[in-house]
Amino acid sequence: MKNSLLLLIIFCLNISLSLAQTQETPPPEYIKTIQFKGASTDNQLPIIRLGDPITIEFDALNGNEEDFYYKIKYYNRDWTPSVLIQTEYMDGLDNQRIREYENSFNTYQIFSHYKLTIPNDQTKGLKVSGNYMLFIYNSDNELMFSQKFMIYENLADVGIVLKRARDLSNIQEKQRVEILVVSNRIQFNNPTQTVNAVIIQNNNLNTAITDVKPQYVLGNQLVYKYDSETSFWGGNEYFFFENKDIRGANNNIQFVDLQDLYHNYLFTNSIRANQIYTYNPDINGNYVINNMDASDPSIEADYVWVHFSLAADENIKNKDIYVYGTFNNFTIEESTRLTYDAAKNIFKGSLLLKQGFYNYKYVAVDSNGTINENLISGNFWQTENSYKVLVYYRDLGARYDRIVGANEGTSVNISD
Repeated sequence: MKNSLLLLIIFCLNISLSLAQTQETPPPEYIKTIQFKGASTDNQLPIIRLGDPITIEFDALNGNEEDFYYKIKYYNRDWTPSVLIQTEYMDGLDNQRIREYENSFNTYQIFSHYKLTIPNDQTKGLKVSGNYMLFIYNSDNELMFSQKFMIYENLADVGIVLKRARDLSNIQEKQRVEILVVSNRIQFNNPTQTVNAVIIQNNNLNTAITDVKPQYVLGNQLVYKYDSETSFWGGNEYFFFENKDIRGANNNIQFVDLQDLYHNYLFTNSIRANQIYTYNPDINGNYVINNMDASDPSIEADYVWVHFSLAADENIKNKDIYVYGTFNNFTIEESTRLTYDAAKNIFKGSLLLKQGFYNYKYVAVDSNGTINENLISGNFWQTENSYKVLVYYRDLGARYDRIVGANEGTSVNISD
């Protein structure tokens, strides 16, 4: 009896583990600047059309020219493991060594720049649309990092309209996404059960709204005109700096110092939650690697210690403050946590970043781990944000979730 009960517990535990969402693994300190590039994406959240090539690049700062290997796995729309076997979603093999790399040239920081392109001689291509995860291992089969990417098919047209929230209690702070899906090239069966939309603000999966069902079905049109169900906090424009010339103090850099590496000290930022909204064009949390007087920034752009500082007030003194953006995949990690300097009443910290143009923001984390995205920046309905919409479809009896449509819109012309 006891053995049967034990087996039942183990079986249930295995089921619950298999149904758990798979989370991304952040890289170790010596791996930096992970970038996905496709025909329609560059350094952003990788959403790539089925059949288009995919390029993944990263730097290893230890200078060992070590070997790295990659694996690719397929997932359901909620990032639980799929039942598909590898031959159903991949043409060819993975678990192969990344063969293309170059060493840095004329930089203070020595690094090796790795580049993986799919399709290649071993991995011929990915066969179905949906959610994927890339895993990078070292030669000892230790996982270095993993990162999500999505592949879509262009089978449905996705229209996006940005409007202010209808709820008067937060009409000054929220933005609402309306969606119209037109399926001229695919027939949706029972769409209220088989179709799910995911809405992503500024490429940040942490704040994505998932599992959005069509509100109305009008012929071949799926209509989403929700209010609170598809509303996002407006946030604020991102802070930014540019250090493509690491010797020059400009573009929000206060002064420069050269030690073992260059150090760029940014001007101290202030809390904007209680200030009026001011339009300041940004790239919605993204970053671009670039440097002056170089032909190949991937190996000629140097690494710089960038020093951040944020003026404190009573609302944040007892909270953990982090700086993040696309440059670290919006990850809360110890290396991006700022420390409080009571003498100067500021939070401060430094990050080793590759030369370029960067957007960033500060977020507060409560003692229970809850991330408050906009306690510091505030929320304004006027903020220019980008929104990506993915439409997932699992037909009746199907075994996987296809992404049959994708599109992007911005709130630059937001309406009432």
